[in-house]
Amino acid sequence: MQFIAKHLNDKFYLEKDQRISLRDKIFREVISNILIHREFLNPFPANLVNEIDRVFTENSNKPHDNGVIDPNKFSPFRKNPKIAKFFKEIGRVEELGSGVRNIYKYNKIYSGAAPEFIEGDVFRTMIPLKPQAGEQASEQASEQASEQGEDSTRKILEFCKTARSRSEIQDFSGIKSRRYFIEKILNPLLKGGLLNLSIPIKPTSPPNGIGNGTADG
Repeated sequence: MQFIAKHLNDKFYLEKDQRISLRDKIFREVISNILIHREFLNPFPANLVNEIDRVFTENSNKPHDNGVIDPNKFSPFRKNPKIAKFFKEIGRVEELGSGVRNIYKYNKIYSGAAPEFIEGDVFRTMIPLKPQAGEQASEQASEQASEQGEDSTRKILEFCKTARSRSEIQDFSGIKSRRYFIEKILNPLLKGGLLNLSIPIKPTSPPNGIGNGTADG
């Protein structure tokens, strides 16, 4: 764990109301799995290799199955029951199969990428340290869409510094569907307090700026 702490950054993360170390969560599970599931009769050495964009481990194994493990569908198999029981008693593991699920869960938060588990005579765990190409493109597209949404909101609020009707704001936004505009654009602005009814007792009164804006029906 000292090697991991020296070479990998940690990230601030709150789980419920408690700060946890994502890095430590991930690699405690990785190292515990190496010890609990190792085939000790096989002389193949356990390896942990830190690269620029990933960490991977290799460990001798007595395979229960072969190929890539799906964390949502796999059936865990206790390979060293006595060691597993000891680790559970000292609080290093939760239950059978929790290691794979926890690594998958926390690494998605840590790096935005899914780890990979490959079972065979040598068990391999791949821990990506940054999003892969497709995941990165998806993340960038999401960020771009968010930025475009924020820009659109700023323009609407600027437009509504003068009292405007719902139809005027909708025309300004270039959105043809009245229902979509009201549900997805106008109502969130009103509920969020960015626009307010200029005459609160009259729901059809026109919008008038941040904190004063409104829209008619």
